[in-house]
Amino acid sequence: MKKLLGFMVICGLALHSCQAQANKEASTATQKTTVVKDTVTNQNPYYSRTDTSKLVLSDTTWKRILPAQVYQISRKKGTERAFTGKYWDFEGLGTYYCAACGNALFTSDAKFASSCGWPSFYEALRHKSVLYIDDHSHGMHRIEVTCGRCDGHLGHIFDDGPPPTGKRFCMNSLVLDFEPKK
Repeated sequence: MKKLLGFMVICGLALHSCQAQANKEASTATQKTTVVKDTVTNQNPYYSRTDTSKLVLSDTTWKRILPAQVYQISRKKGTERAFTGKYWDFEGLGTYYCAACGNALFTSDAKFASSCGWPSFYEALRHKSVLYIDDHSHGMHRIEVTCGRCDGHLGHIFDDGPPPTGKRFCMNSLVLDFEPKK
């Protein structure tokens, strides 16, 4: 038990350190993001809400075109602090997209209130919206969820969600864009 508690403290400190670094980077490199029809203009010419073809870019390119906090989570597998993201308790109706590439990921119909502090969904929008990867980081086994188009880290999936799937897609708000239902 003491080992588990010690491990949890170390993980918490590591997450806090990552968040502090992401906040520092974000304050020094702010980028304005404007939604225009189907494209977000933030120096990201690859963002599209209609193109579902696989997107493979170098890390240097991702770092150049993404806001610092999005890059930290999407490309470096970071995590935002619980209960701090803009969508963890958001109740708007619409669609959630990958903030890195624009791929459609989830609908608000599949979102549910969970006590984990991150936006939670019980199913992805399409079969290929997301990919699943074994994650053995931090001394535990989890299933990482990545964007099906750009392979960006979104969060993890757990088996403690509501019916009909029993799944909980625990996602980071910073790597999600939301478009309200019209």
